[in-house]
Amino acid sequence: MAIVVKRPKLSIFEKMYLPGIVKGLWITLSHAIKMLLGRSKKVTMQYPEEKWDEELPEYYRGAPALVTDEQGRERCVSCQLCEFICPPRAIKIIPDEIEKGNTWEKVEKRPAEFDIDMIRCIYCGMCEEVCPEQAIYLRQDYAITGESREEMVHDKAKLYEIGGVRVGLVNKWNELK
Repeated sequence: MAIVVKRPKLSIFEKMYLPGIVKGLWITLSHAIKMLLGRSKKVTMQYPEEKWDEELPEYYRGAPALVTDEQGRERCVSCQLCEFICPPRAIKIIPDEIEKGNTWEKVEKRPAEFDIDMIRCIYCGMCEEVCPEQAIYLRQDYAITGESREEMVHDKAKLYEIGGVRVGLVNKWNELK
């Protein structure tokens, strides 16, 4: 059985567009006057001279980067979960095995190549959430520039350079695991 929705009858004043237009113009004019008199907070930011750095909220999701632990070891175990979950397919990982005889051969894999295409990245944060080793973080950076498409594809070295060091427990280097 179909449900019929009864729409309210509009008055003549509500049917005319003029009152809505006048109201919108009045609001715009009142904001402009407040700005000219200095009673309102400035809305537009003059970008290169002024930046958001001091006003960014702590939950801001910026560009992804790889991090190392306190001893300079890479945290990534090349599980490729971030690559699989990335909606725009911006992450590309080529795994490599850790050679026999190494102290950390129990880890089995490390990334031979780890590339993130910053042009394709939508800064959703899913890669950070899915990472079991906390190897990838979204940093509070919004000004990522490059002169070509090739410059906007960050490789493993660049991602570690901009990511820095993250302190805390890493399952990869846990002796008990």
